[in-house]
Amino acid sequence: MDIHENKLVGEIEKLREEFVKTTEKLIKDVKRQDKIMLRSDKRQQQEYDELQKKFGEVEALQKEIEDTQKEVVFTMGAIGESRSKETGNHVKRVAEYSYLFAKYYGLAEEECEMLKQASPMHDIGKVAIPDSVLNKPGRFNEEERAIMDTHAQLGYDMLKHSNRSLLKAAATVAYEHHEKWDGTGYPNKLAGEDIHIYGRITALADVFDALGSDRVYKKAWDDEKIFKLFKEERAKHFDPKLIDIFFDNLDQFLEIRDSLKDTIED
Repeated sequence: MDIHENKLVGEIEKLREEFVKTTEKLIKDVKRQDKIMLRSDKRQQQEYDELQKKFGEVEALQKEIEDTQKEVVFTMGAIGESRSKETGNHVKRVAEYSYLFAKYYGLAEEECEMLKQASPMHDIGKVAIPDSVLNKPGRFNEEERAIMDTHAQLGYDMLKHSNRSLLKAAATVAYEHHEKWDGTGYPNKLAGEDIHIYGRITALADVFDALGSDRVYKKAWDDEKIFKLFKEERAKHFDPKLIDIFFDNLDQFLEIRDSLKDTIED
């Protein structure tokens, strides 16, 4: 029994020693793994922070590019209007009217803002129209009218090759803002919803501002005359839904006009 017991005790002692060695090894491995994970976490956090910083720099640069693009587009639109003796406030008013129409038409906010930025370019094609036609006092003859009407195509041709979403929208606006709901407009005699909503909106915004402003060939119309024309041209020249939006929210359109009145400096 003594020999058996001693042998059993010895095996138990040996197992205990092996258990202690194994346990100590496991503890060391766990501690070492914790240190590795801690270093890894710190490195990953540092890499993440650096990546976020780079993302922030890219976003800031992208915003700067977009802001510059918007400024260039607006300036180009203002230049186009200045050649025909329009004021800078004309394109500002058209931009604000266009945004309001788009909003009440139900376009997404991103599209409303896009149209607001693009609409000032509606007459950019006028930069290629001779001054003798562009600034002629009085009515055009048939030949002069044909020349003037080319500004829609000219504006589109200037912008159509860009892949920038803003300039693509501006190309559409330039091309289609003289189309009419009943198909009698130009340059392509599009009708109804075949006319892009950007073109339909800018058409009404532009005409509203043009009729209410002095031009080289006419004096500003009074409001009642403008309103009468719009009612007559509902579903003829203009999208009927947009005409309804105009009259349903007339106070807001007039508020925009009053806040951006032309001054002598303009």
